Amino acid sequence: MLGKQLQTAAAGNAGGAGAYIEDVFSTYLYTGTGSTQTITNGIDLAGKGGLVWVKHRDGAASHALHDTERGASKRLFSNLTNAESTVTSFTSFNSDGFTLASDSAGNVNYSGFTYASWTFRKAPKFFDVVTYTGTGSTQNISHNLGSVPGVIIIKPATFSDNWIVYHRSLGNNYNLKLNSTDSAGGSSEFAYTSPTSSVFTVSSDSGVNASGQTFVAYLFAHDAGGFGDDGTESVIKCGGWTGTGSQLDVNLGWEPQFLIVKSAVGDADHWYMYDNMRGFLTSSDSTHLRANANYVESTNNVKLTSTGFRLGSTDTNKYGKTYIYIAIRRGPMKTPTDATEVFSVQELTGNGSATTITTGFPVDLTFAKAVSDSSASWWWVDRLRGETKYLSSNSTNAEATYSSNPTELDNNTGVVDKNYGSTTSVFADYLFRRAPGFFDVVAYQGTGVAHTENHNLGVVPEMMIIRHRNRAGQHWCVYHKDLGNFYRDRLNLDIAASGGNNFFNSTDPTSSVFTVGTDSEVNNSASGYIAYLFATVSNVSKVGSYTGTGTTNDIDCGFASGARFVLIKRTDDSGYSWYVWDTARGIVSGNDPYLLINSTAAEVTSTDYIDPLSSGFQISSSAPAAINASGGSYIFLAIA
Repeated sequence: MLGKQLQTAAAGNAGGAGAYIEDVFSTYLYTGTGSTQTITNGIDLAGKGGLVWVKHRDGAASHALHDTERGASKRLFSNLTNAESTVTSFTSFNSDGFTLASDSAGNVNYSGFTYASWTFRKAPKFFDVVTYTGTGSTQNISHNLGSVPGVIIIKPATFSDNWIVYHRSLGNNYNLKLNSTDSAGGSSEFAYTSPTSSVFTVSSDSGVNASGQTFVAYLFAHDAGGFGDDGTESVIKCGGWTGTGSQLDVNLGWEPQFLIVKSAVGDADHWYMYDNMRGFLTSSDSTHLRANANYVESTNNVKLTSTGFRLGSTDTNKYGKTYIYIAIRRGPMKTPTDATEVFSVQELTGNGSATTITTGFPVDLTFAKAVSDSSASWWWVDRLRGETKYLSSNSTNAEATYSSNPTELDNNTGVVDKNYGSTTSVFADYLFRRAPGFFDVVAYQGTGVAHTENHNLGVVPEMMIIRHRNRAGQHWCVYHKDLGNFYRDRLNLDIAASGGNNFFNSTDPTSSVFTVGTDSEVNNSASGYIAYLFATVSNVSKVGSYTGTGTTNDIDCGFASGARFVLIKRTDDSGYSWYVWDTARGIVSGNDPYLLINSTAAEVTSTDYIDPLSSGFQISSSAPAAINASGGSYIFLAIA
């Protein structure tokens, strides 16, 4: 099995103004090698400190926890009461990740095993690790979280006993056990004293304060701010809800990338762990592991939303039961400054099996086509719908499921795609990362009534592509800022843009929501939809329009080194398709191959309709009416 290495992090600063979630947290999936392996997830553990939590995904190995306070060689198991052990399979904490060695036990690096790792870096208002020596008498333990902890997890390191968990929603007189399915019990471990922004209190209870013994505590902040450009945004919340036995949305105010859920009162159940790399999905049950058990991955009815998560009627939402959670915000939070951080264009030849596409960033959307095959459809795959689901922009077919060999959305290598089944076909593939100001993906449920949908683009969307997922015969609906909120185009057709109040309810999108009207293309009751949102970022992307000249036409996008991707559509007349060019296949001074995103047609290589321009792209004098008719109206999306 090919390695599937995924990260959601980049090295960064401590919590505070200018710090971002990608600086302090990473989910990284990898395959064990049985020999020395360095996991480069971008998190500075050597300089800042933190915790690495690893679980074998498809086998019955225990959860392995290593932290910088106890040292790389010291391991605890979250699903066991065992004291820490000394191992040689985890060798170092690095400035950009961690290093593993041979692992005969299979906990972190057995050859061929697949693993999930979660790295929590120490940072004010996010996470801290503290070790202390028990005294047998009530004592205060200092910490550097810089805010009141939302969750504290304590484990005796030097002897066998339970993991004791404080959660703010339960209060200081109750605790949970991380290694157990038990409900919360009345407890004196925290001396009936709530933690503060500088200390937490442990009682004389031996499980948290046995004299002469060493303890480790993991502290998680709650809604404390400290992140984002101005240092006011929160990246972690610790809360709860009461089960309703029916669909329930938990609103965090942002989309999570990592979630732990536990029934706290009234029901004995597992500690469920979710993340967006293994499959935190919007319309299907999400993949989980269980912190208290060595079980393989499974699924249950927790689903992702753009502002939190949605619960079904069972598993994690039984009527009248009390539940708690820890949720971490999705990144990145930084607006990109270089398009190569968030977009990649590839031309590659299928090899009859899995093909690795290198991007250097986690891919949230990929769309591709066999360029010479006039019967081959485009396929669009995104992380929110899941790796097995695809749509075709040349078709009104409903969303379909790959029967075999689905795309695997990767991270360091971009994508491992198993659909390049021909050794002779050449493919064009476009790969996007969600990032503030540049690109976002929203999955939503139609209501049949005009309403707003939340998004996380952080700016006003300038172009939106929306597709009904469940019903055949529905068109791809396109909003563009220069068409206005009364008009829409259709990605799968070559007709002119047309108007109607029932698409966007004649309402402009905002930096937090977009509006859908009552048309079935965007808002059929109880139907699923996917929306792709684009905006202009300086020297990264440009959403714009131009008027045709019939002669050479320079399109200034404000770029420094020209466009790598150009999508153009004439909007004032019918019979004109959506043209796409890219530098992988050639945007040069001579002929430039193009594809039609609304058609299965093979690429055309014998025309020179577009030429390089350092600030964007140039429409050549030989371009036809589809691209540059005098007085014609055109919209475009260009990426540097």
